[in-house]
Amino acid sequence: MLIRKAKTEDLPAVVDIYNQSIPHRISTADLHPLSVDDRKDWWAHHQKPNRPLWVSETDGEIAGWIGFQDFKSRCAYDTAVEISIYLADKHKGKGLSKLLMEHALQEAKAIGLKHIAALVFGHNLPSISLFQKYGFVQWGLLPGIAELDGIRRDLLILGWTSDTKPK
Repeated sequence: MLIRKAKTEDLPAVVDIYNQSIPHRISTADLHPLSVDDRKDWWAHHQKPNRPLWVSETDGEIAGWIGFQDFKSRCAYDTAVEISIYLADKHKGKGLSKLLMEHALQEAKAIGLKHIAALVFGHNLPSISLFQKYGFVQWGLLPGIAELDGIRRDLLILGWTSDTKPK
């Protein structure tokens, strides 16, 4: 397994992995699949040195990805990011999310990030557990803010700071 910075030719696989998560209604508020064209602006933001996206490659196949994006676009937030992590369905439960998270947190410190926010649905227990394992704590709660198939869902704001130690 290899973790590397994503390349332009990885975008279709990154979008496919993201789209695999949509029907599960646990990790994204998108309700319909996105196209590669839909993600081109998003992808362009990940080309900044301090907003990278990494992929994990297993046997030549993209198995998952993790990346940072702007928390807010104003300069005072330059050392704060939002994190996203997605795994292909067939690669879940193999410890890949832990490896990606460890890589991202190590790189966060190297590029001078001080704060990382994760926006996680309250019913996404696997992600909550993963983030908590790496020292993320609850910074906020937006109760019932999302509606997925007629069900109101809470959104947790989990946060990490550069001086946080994993549990």
